[in-house]
Amino acid sequence: MDKLAFVFSGQGDQYPGMGKALALQYPSAADIYTMCDTIRPGTTSQCWEGNEEELKETKNTQPCLFAMELAAASVLRNKGLTPAAVAGFSLGELVAATVAGVFDPQTGFRLVCKRGELMQRAAEKYDTAMAAVVKLTAQQVQTLCDNYPQIYPVNFNCPGQITVSGLASQMPAFSAAVRAAGGRAIPLKVKGAFHSPFMRDAAEAFAQELKKTDLKRPGIPLYSNITARPYTDDIAGLLSKQICSPVQWEETIRNMLAEGISTFVEIGPGKTLTNIIQKINPDAHALSVTEYLAEETVC
Repeated sequence: MDKLAFVFSGQGDQYPGMGKALALQYPSAADIYTMCDTIRPGTTSQCWEGNEEELKETKNTQPCLFAMELAAASVLRNKGLTPAAVAGFSLGELVAATVAGVFDPQTGFRLVCKRGELMQRAAEKYDTAMAAVVKLTAQQVQTLCDNYPQIYPVNFNCPGQITVSGLASQMPAFSAAVRAAGGRAIPLKVKGAFHSPFMRDAAEAFAQELKKTDLKRPGIPLYSNITARPYTDDIAGLLSKQICSPVQWEETIRNMLAEGISTFVEIGPGKTLTNIIQKINPDAHALSVTEYLAEETVC
């Protein structure tokens, strides 16, 4: 039987004005923004009126994306769309966990605010950067990284696309090595070496935060960035360790496909995950939340 999954995007697709049209059209989305403003005043105005540089700051990006994504998910669920499983890329995993019932929306938002602050603090300790390497295999990227001890492969997105994190000072030489090997390194719109050892302090501090939180077992399968499989136990451990561990996204999608998921709705401001899923398996039906709502309106 065909099954549908919600997949929640991570940092990089944010843009000024994201979610505004959704909130103006759907009261359930507006309610999420109101809730977020109660906990973190100014979140809505930051989403809708903040400039690109402001939204690049991790302490701002993560709460704003969480608000937009949870608002969009609330619209879909109010329309009767129930996912058979959920997954989220990096910070998107916290939205997915909220939708799966691991914690309530208020707790999820408080946690993502703390996560963003901790990761920004860790990022500010070093001059770091991230880049998407395309046209090379995972093994080729790993071999190149072995020559640069502070550059790490961190996001295994899809065949021919691996994201790396590391010291900004080493990125030009690494990028040149990528070009020499026949690939291309594309800088990402983030500030920090996420999912690498540079984030270990943030992961440890976030683990302490999770210890104070009442975590429930997911009500639907929630796939982990680290294991690429549904959570069973150690929810706090996996949610904290993913901050400084690679995201196994390609394996996650392949495992979801093997479990009968055939349609993926990307919930976020862009189409990054939609494009990645179609590269993993061209037969999968992947579309963004904007496309889904447009299709429904036409129907």
